[in-house]
Amino acid sequence: MAKPVCAVVGVGPGNGKAFAKRFAKEGYQVALLSRSTDYSEKLAAELEDAKAYACDVTDAVAIERAFAQIRDDLGDVDVLLYNAGSGTFGPFDQVSDAQFEASWRINTLGLLQSARAVIGPMRERGTGSILITGATASLRGKPFTTAFASAKAAQRSLAQSLARTLWPDGIHVALVIVDGVIDLPRSREGSDKPDDFYIKPADIAHIMFHLAGQPKSAWSFEVEARPFGENW
Repeated sequence: MAKPVCAVVGVGPGNGKAFAKRFAKEGYQVALLSRSTDYSEKLAAELEDAKAYACDVTDAVAIERAFAQIRDDLGDVDVLLYNAGSGTFGPFDQVSDAQFEASWRINTLGLLQSARAVIGPMRERGTGSILITGATASLRGKPFTTAFASAKAAQRSLAQSLARTLWPDGIHVALVIVDGVIDLPRSREGSDKPDDFYIKPADIAHIMFHLAGQPKSAWSFEVEARPFGENW
């Protein structure tokens, strides 16, 4: 029997790496999608049944091409983890129109197009998961998150629309609101914060894997993840 397929959109040394490692460990074939394969190809070589794909989520043609190749190489996607979430930070009068639009394209339009790319076979089977990495900015905007917060809030609303459309078809759509500083070397540079200040990528991956396996009678849509000491 063929292994199930997990596609991770947005792969770097933080959450993307942790998601890929967890699902590979649990017996999935893993497709690693990122704009450049410089990092993802090295990660794929460390994992069993993993393959890297170049995919710019601001480009609809690139998304369609990447998922078509995944189907040819690995099979239909069972779990889509949408982890692409970069953006420009700054007050509204310092963020350009192009930066504002790019943030929306990465966080929201890319999710829509990625979901469209996997949904057909999921509907035919009546099973599947689309799990999205959200952020505190999904819930509120601040002066320096003009572009990012508006894009993440739009992503959250899109996720709600997808969930209400697809849950009745047996497809679990869920959003994880990550509220905390991700534990990465660059996050710790110049910081004197203790270890328990940071949120561990492997622990977010644990939540994602749990969501992918939730029974239909008790699905979650929105889950918040923050360090126990976080002031919220």
